[in-house]
Amino acid sequence: MNIQAAYDTWSQTYDTDRNLTRDLDQAVTRKILAGLSSRSIVEIGCGTGKNTLWLSQIADSVHAIDFSQAMLEKAKAKVNSANVTFAVGDITKSWNCSDASADLITCNLVLEHILDLSLIFSEASRVLVQGGYFFVSELHPFRQYQGTKANFQNNQETIEITAFTHHISDFMNAAKRHGFTLEDFQEWWHENDQSKPPRLATFLFKR
Repeated sequence: MNIQAAYDTWSQTYDTDRNLTRDLDQAVTRKILAGLSSRSIVEIGCGTGKNTLWLSQIADSVHAIDFSQAMLEKAKAKVNSANVTFAVGDITKSWNCSDASADLITCNLVLEHILDLSLIFSEASRVLVQGGYFFVSELHPFRQYQGTKANFQNNQETIEITAFTHHISDFMNAAKRHGFTLEDFQEWWHENDQSKPPRLATFLFKR
């Protein structure tokens, strides 16, 4: 099952499945971005909208993008905010966003499914205003080294979604090549993760 088909299928249970990574990502996103006030946010890989409604409360406008139509339909059903627009889009190609049109781009639990980080950082640099922020929250590579992948149950079958391992240095180097500086880097554990490697890595880059 390819990545898009997997997320289309997972959309039916994504919000109700037990998922500590999803829940931790939601919590740390609010903690890190709560102090930022934004005019325009581009949310790449919005999924079922788990962060979209909250983002709409800290920005004048949110443009939420996902390549899974089924995920987007779930997001549209839960987010009824006049300042949010949704669009189907493949972020591995040129984004349907104007140059210097956003002051914050968010990307949560997406880049593990992207082979080449270069285009992502290139497009983020193009779309952000000077001084804008690019927030990335990802499954920590330490977990990936142990074989952890995004997965879900479908008719009693475990579906593992294709993923690519990006080291911390891969994020840092891609950011540097495209004119970003690192404002903040943190590692996060869920309260159930005692004596385990960190679950998430978050980066806040500034253009």
